[in-house]
Amino acid sequence: MSVDNNSKDNILKILSEVPDPEIPVISLQELGIIRDVKITDNLIEIIITHTYSGCPANSIIELEIRTALLKNGIENFIITLQLSPPWSTDNISPIGLRKLKEYGIAPPIKYVNDINEEIYIINCPQCDSQNVMPVSNFGSTACKALYKCNDCKEPFDYFKCI
Repeated sequence: MSVDNNSKDNILKILSEVPDPEIPVISLQELGIIRDVKITDNLIEIIITHTYSGCPANSIIELEIRTALLKNGIENFIITLQLSPPWSTDNISPIGLRKLKEYGIAPPIKYVNDINEEIYIINCPQCDSQNVMPVSNFGSTACKALYKCNDCKEPFDYFKCI
């Protein structure tokens, strides 16, 4: 049985291998940038949402998607930028969250407290301590903040909740 090169499953497989240009251990899909793939007649529409409107990697992300599709013989496609609903750190997949932590970036961990409020916990990606302090609102990129762990003394980036 042959695989349809233009099937949604094949397109999603190709896109699952496109890394984020700033965090190469996580794919655009795991980061939640790829929102959907729609196929109408012979046209493939890749729907994306940028993580941050001012991110300097936005044009690179679209170029990497184009390159991956063309490299795999996919030519009849468009990339549509979807602004609403906006991207959120809630869009990061569980695998993506794990990969961020393994890479040394503290992922946002949502927690619902006793009074049913959603809050985000920041754990040091090195030692898992919550005894951390902010150093700067901006880390290695605008979507990350710089923190320091008071237990292991290591600095680390925290992926800001958006």
